[in-house]
Amino acid sequence: MVKLNGRQQIIIDELNDQNFIKVNDLCEKLNVSAVTIRKDLQYLENKGLLYRTHGGASKQSLYAFEKNINEKEFVQVAQKQKIAKAALQFINDHDFIILASGTTVYYLAKIISGYEKLTVVTSALQVSMELSNDPFTDVIQLGGDLRKSSVSVIGAIAELELKNFSCNKLFIGIDGIDLDFGLSTSNSTEAHLNKVMIDQSEKVIVLADSTKINKRGFGQICSLDKVDVLITDNDISEKDLISFEDHGIEVIIAK
Repeated sequence: MVKLNGRQQIIIDELNDQNFIKVNDLCEKLNVSAVTIRKDLQYLENKGLLYRTHGGASKQSLYAFEKNINEKEFVQVAQKQKIAKAALQFINDHDFIILASGTTVYYLAKIISGYEKLTVVTSALQVSMELSNDPFTDVIQLGGDLRKSSVSVIGAIAELELKNFSCNKLFIGIDGIDLDFGLSTSNSTEAHLNKVMIDQSEKVIVLADSTKINKRGFGQICSLDKVDVLITDNDISEKDLISFEDHGIEVIIAK
């Protein structure tokens, strides 16, 4: 049992309610100095009760770390499948689309069928294999260096090939979406390929379950002004929903 003073308990209560708190707001609420609040946050972090961040603290770590696709495929499965199903509303006959890597995008590939004609450019080998079964979908598999953890290609060859195409929609999975840092992934080389995908697309549609919200990967992909649509699950907080909409992003909650 961790012993907390009254001020520290208020900090934990505020964090449980908001998921993220700022030092300045705590100073005003508790009428103490920033030095005192930072000491409290340091103590609480040492006890494993929060994660300190620049200017405040969060309930969970802000950082997303690289995981193998075989591990990620079995995390948040129901949410990812619902998100993938909701993404179908943005696919139409004769579309030219890019499908990036990631398990949620793979779940989308598994249910793409019945279109009169579709052209898909992808970096993900699993996506190509899945779509190869559909006779009405043309698949362009990018070449390049194989990133084994995601079973997808990255690097200069993939980027150069991608610049030969202009697509009307990009469906992208990410490791983190943060109001300040934007979209990110745990691999910087993949992040650079994702930037090129965005440059070659008219509309950017992000597929991300709510555990990715307020997270940051090592490699920044883009700022939020590049994002048109975010499809997520119903565990997104009202505060985050409003914040994304204030940034001009259409938020679809997969039911």
